[in-house]
Amino acid sequence: MSFYGIAGLFISAYLWCTIFWNVGSGYDRFDRKEGIVYIFRWGFPGKNRRVFLQFLIKDIQSVRIEVKEGIYARRVLYMEIRGQGAIPLTRTDENFTPREIEQKAAELAYFLRVPIEVF
Repeated sequence: MSFYGIAGLFISAYLWCTIFWNVGSGYDRFDRKEGIVYIFRWGFPGKNRRVFLQFLIKDIQSVRIEVKEGIYARRVLYMEIRGQGAIPLTRTDENFTPREIEQKAAELAYFLRVPIEVF
């Protein structure tokens, strides 16, 4: 029992630190005038606390929706970038309805002028 109690304390400390430091929050900026996309996220304290990605709009291949149905349904919006892979744009704790995620993907794909992929 003490093993589970200690493990629970460590897990709860990790979760509280994640909430306190606001890990994963940030913003996405799409600047069509300059042709650049900026993605900023906060990480854990340390050398790499600020995660800042910058790339050209013309390098974006598609907007991808990943859908996993079941008890814990998950719908995530990704941006597929040439040479860098997929970058998630939605938070993991956001539970969008299929209509909402489809609408967000359609608006972004229309703005960026790229196709939508569904997985």
